[in-house]
Amino acid sequence: MSTSSRYPFTAIVGQDDLRLALLLNAVSPAVGGVLVRGEKGTAKSTAVRALAALLPPVRTVEGCRFSCDPAAPDPGCPDGPHPADGPGGERAARMVELPVGASEDRLVGALDIERALAEGVKAFEPGLLADAHRGILYVDEVNLLHDHLIDLLLDAAAMGASYVEREGVSVRHAARFLLVGTMNPEEGELRPQLLDRFGLTVEVAASREPDQRVEVVRRRLAFEDDPAAFAGRWSGEEAGLRERVAAARALLPRIRLGDGALRRIAAVCAAFEVDGMRGDLVMARTATALAAWAGRTEVAVEDVRQAALLALPHRRRRNPFDAPGLDEEKLDEVLRDAAADDPEDEPPTPPEGQAPGEPGGGDDDGPGPDGGGGGRPDPGDGAGDGSGGLPPQRTEDSGAPAPEDAPEALTGAEPGESGGGTPRPASAEQRAVAAGEPFRTKVLSVPGLGAGAAGRRSRARTEHGRTTGATRPEGALTKLHLTATVRAAAPHQRARGRSGRGLVVRRDDLRQATREGREGNLVLFVVDASGSMAARRRMGAVKGAVLSLLLDAYQRRDKVGLVTFRGREAEVALPPTSSVDAAAARLQALPTGGRTPLAAGLLKAHDVLRVERLRDATRRPLLVVVTDGRATGGPEPVALAGRAARLHAAEATASVVVDCETGPVRLGLAGELARELRGTAVTLDELRAEALTGLVKDVTDHHRARRAA
Repeated sequence: MSTSSRYPFTAIVGQDDLRLALLLNAVSPAVGGVLVRGEKGTAKSTAVRALAALLPPVRTVEGCRFSCDPAAPDPGCPDGPHPADGPGGERAARMVELPVGASEDRLVGALDIERALAEGVKAFEPGLLADAHRGILYVDEVNLLHDHLIDLLLDAAAMGASYVEREGVSVRHAARFLLVGTMNPEEGELRPQLLDRFGLTVEVAASREPDQRVEVVRRRLAFEDDPAAFAGRWSGEEAGLRERVAAARALLPRIRLGDGALRRIAAVCAAFEVDGMRGDLVMARTATALAAWAGRTEVAVEDVRQAALLALPHRRRRNPFDAPGLDEEKLDEVLRDAAADDPEDEPPTPPEGQAPGEPGGGDDDGPGPDGGGGGRPDPGDGAGDGSGGLPPQRTEDSGAPAPEDAPEALTGAEPGESGGGTPRPASAEQRAVAAGEPFRTKVLSVPGLGAGAAGRRSRARTEHGRTTGATRPEGALTKLHLTATVRAAAPHQRARGRSGRGLVVRRDDLRQATREGREGNLVLFVVDASGSMAARRRMGAVKGAVLSLLLDAYQRRDKVGLVTFRGREAEVALPPTSSVDAAAARLQALPTGGRTPLAAGLLKAHDVLRVERLRDATRRPLLVVVTDGRATGGPEPVALAGRAARLHAAEATASVVVDCETGPVRLGLAGELARELRGTAVTLDELRAEALTGLVKDVTDHHRARRAA
């Protein structure tokens, strides 16, 4: 992308934390990259692409595909060895983009297995990691990237090198880059282990100030009308910011990180119970980069505070439904206590030419003409919300549970429901109740062998897993089955004129390994929210069970959807998505009351699954119906529910009915529904993994037993 067609970094309006985090990584790539979380349309991708123009040019060895530095070439470079101080050229820093659908070979590079076997030559085609060396590697929608690709990416970022191994043939090359990932949390979260591998994280949201929104639109339209002219108007600011980045890089080795600052960092990480030591290291590097960016030679208290706000929020998650964040009042209290315990605390050394007590030179300057966003935000700035400049946390649809001391609403219990007293109107709606405590659930899986996206639930043919056989490759060979290849080539050696020790291998001999692993499924929850479920204790237990299944789906990398039914109809509370925490929020806010249109819920689920099969035929569904089995409302509700269930059975949809019926007298209606679905029924107690091991809940085994019968 040419400079004139790239939106200028200094022209971005607002997004102070995002710009600061990117600039700190430009100053010190050792910070470890940035994860940008936020809603769509908030300049995440624009800011990352614009950053490349601010990086200094890169000197490379002529003809080296791995961008070796002529002054210090990589001794293990596949294109080497290179002579020290050999001829070199200069190019702009690259911004390499990793597509969500990229293959492993596209990321790390590919070995020509045929030449390796026949000629003993390590013929290696570099991947995106090699292209990004000494530049920026940008992953848009990183949360949608396959887990094994994220693991490879983060391993390379941590080690500064990429390793490619295929059947005993290995290649290593340097891979040091500034890693930037963006994601929309509504589309699914990253695992906490992967979150921890990103140095910094920032939350971005669109401004709610009309004047700022007007300025965003005005600048964007001007850029689209004439990109070159727009870039020219901002060239002065871009050059100034580029010089400031270079100056901060030059100052970085002279920054002093004193014992007082280190004690504050350790105190903050300990107070917030940050796991491991990566948080401490990232905070130290970030605070040092902040001091260099401000033009100081010593890390100050405000640097430690800002470093904590950028480096620790995503390391505070203890389970998938925790939102990243940091309690700033607690942070300030910890910093005050650490300062009181440090008798040798000294004021920071001011920059050259600046008297003690004067404002920091450069702290108030920004990359844009309005002076905001580029420098370290003042802890007191935050638009008056006390957030220290961090974007406000979203609270819509938070699904906060009702307080326990709230007055009881009408339950809408149906005739026959125990409760002692006159039944209340069935049309009444009870406010949402809190979910019970989640627990570890039994493993539910889909029968047969699938071929869907990699996950951890059901058996499937995958690129990773145990080898189960061999086949002729369709297209490029990715996983060689060595034994099968040798067996295919062995009978033809005499006819091919073999005379030495080497094996004469041709392309027709190559065999692809077939592997079996696990796939992620579409888990569609159909939840009964009718009056018969409205007893406070029962609905809390039901929500706790569904929350537990959602947690299990998150860990197994499933997509989830939520259908609810009550009153006269069913609705799709959440279309199928990878955002399990969004499903948890909808579940928490789910009210109850009214009749039980079970047939409507099953038919709505059938419609959802029909559409999803058209969108992704390889992702197999698992239907989880949470109900007591009752069906009321309309003519022949029980017969209608039975016919709706048989629609799912006719399409061989794997089904589980979670029986929520409680009390000494049970009608067994959920079991009847499971038989109509040709699925299995489990009680809430049997759903727990701690239940008796003899209670087998694997849907595969149940389907086999049904078919055998």
